[in-house]
Amino acid sequence: MNEINLNNLLNDLKEKAHPVKARILSGFFKTGKGQYGEGDIFLGITVPESRKIAVKYGDLSFKEISTLIKNQYHEARLVALLILVHQYRNCGRQGLPKNKIPTRQDLVVKKKIVDFYLAHTKYINNWDLVDLSAGYILGDYLYKGHIKRTSSMHVLYKLAKSNDIWERRIAIISTFAFIYKGESRRTLLIVKMLLNDPHDLIHKACGWMLREVGKRVSEGDLTSFLDIYSHHMPRTMLRYAIERLPKNMRMYYLKN
Repeated sequence: MNEINLNNLLNDLKEKAHPVKARILSGFFKTGKGQYGEGDIFLGITVPESRKIAVKYGDLSFKEISTLIKNQYHEARLVALLILVHQYRNCGRQGLPKNKIPTRQDLVVKKKIVDFYLAHTKYINNWDLVDLSAGYILGDYLYKGHIKRTSSMHVLYKLAKSNDIWERRIAIISTFAFIYKGESRRTLLIVKMLLNDPHDLIHKACGWMLREVGKRVSEGDLTSFLDIYSHHMPRTMLRYAIERLPKNMRMYYLKN
């Protein structure tokens, strides 16, 4: 793929632009002065439309993705991330079963994608950009042990300690890959680190992942955590975490 095709991608995005939707999204993603998405610019393109464009241009090079992810338009950055997810998932898998064992070359490419992802977190700067990429790229890479398990926690700890809200959100959302495979320990460790986070978006993300622990791993893991930490948790985090519990248990933790 060449620069002409990158320009075609941008043209495709502009053709899909919808000014009314753009105004709605600008409000929804809090782009006003002092808000978390301050200065972000939207074209008004839906996620399904963005996914179609990502698949169409799925063989974009890292150099081209690097240009795309720095674009001023939110949807351009989203498409860049969706292309990375597409490339990561399909690495070395063309025409082969999904459960094939990755080759050494596959792992080299996956590492390049993960390294690229971590090097460009500056541009993964809203919650949807994080949520649609972190678990599928970084989380999957860490879960599958492509680096040592102790190193995987080091990566998550570093992100969770970041001054950047989006890196902290990447840390907790990445643990969804572990939850999906039936492991809760990393999620609970990162939530503990973020209990006193000042931002509502981190409270929501942590509560969401805790809820998923109860749903996909073990309700006992969730309630054991809540028994110790519920009275330390921000109200929003707690409410998200207990959404799927029986009413009597929800009331217990809310009154605790």
